[in-house]
Amino acid sequence: MNNSIKLFVEKKSNKTRIDVFLTKNIKDYTRSHIKKLIEQNHVKINNTIINTPAVKVRTKDEIRIKFSKVNKQILKPCDVKLNIVFEDKDLIIVNKPKGLVVHPGAGNYENTLANALIHKYKNDLSNINGDLRPGIVHRIDKDTSGLLVVAKNNFSHNKLGEQFSRHTIKRSYICLAWGVIRPLQGKIETLISRSKKNRQLMTVSEVSGKKAITNYKTIKVFNIKDIPKISLIECKLETGRTHQIRVHLKYKGVSLLGDNQYGKKNIKFKKINQNFLNYLKEIKGQTLHAQSLKFIHPTKKKWIEFKSELPSDFKKMLNLLNKLSC
Repeated sequence: MNNSIKLFVEKKSNKTRIDVFLTKNIKDYTRSHIKKLIEQNHVKINNTIINTPAVKVRTKDEIRIKFSKVNKQILKPCDVKLNIVFEDKDLIIVNKPKGLVVHPGAGNYENTLANALIHKYKNDLSNINGDLRPGIVHRIDKDTSGLLVVAKNNFSHNKLGEQFSRHTIKRSYICLAWGVIRPLQGKIETLISRSKKNRQLMTVSEVSGKKAITNYKTIKVFNIKDIPKISLIECKLETGRTHQIRVHLKYKGVSLLGDNQYGKKNIKFKKINQNFLNYLKEIKGQTLHAQSLKFIHPTKKKWIEFKSELPSDFKKMLNLLNKLSC
């Protein structure tokens, strides 16, 4: 691609956001990359530099984009074992374990799901999200386990992406939380933005951020002697914001077992069931599992659904709680 290009706005694009307009008209760049170019003063409208992606373009506007040279990062193939639940010519369903990062970032460019995918499938993956995210349509947190859909080609990626954008993909998570959420069943609808106190965390905001909707249902409350109250909760997402379930549950006054970012730390018990305490120490990362995934197949155009088993530490704790509550 040339170092700079020139575009003209047609009538059908009148009053479209500049980042949206450029993403539609420049195939090789993602919207996030386009936003960075705008914020770095690389985009002009009618020879005037703009620095916000929210600017609306007008019919007959002349837009010039200067592309800064970047050092291309190469994704290194890594032989990481994958738990493939399903695979066909269009997509892959992966059951991601705890501890596995979905794609490279923040200095971690090896041993991610993306590295494992490129090792196993090489170039047989979509490239819509760039060289460092081959096939990656969506993500779940490092210490959250469960199902992810991966696209093998750009057509499937686009069709799956449309379903995520329309919030028609059905995703069900299951988790163990300290305490009892009130009411026991409901919908949480807020804005979520990055925390001003800690940029690695997200928080509910009343004034800014992205809309987030979580539907939840308490499956069971464990009220057992010498163990704090614990709830087994199912969460169904309408949106997929960063840390959404964990942020929303904290907003409602509960937190997940094993959650070192949003949960309770260094808990001290006056009196505690020793078996429970031993199992609690074995939990690595939050007890949150993407248990089911349901969507319309991009080429077969039929609903398909997948379910996965809980990771061993989550399963052992749940079995213990069920046993002690009998």
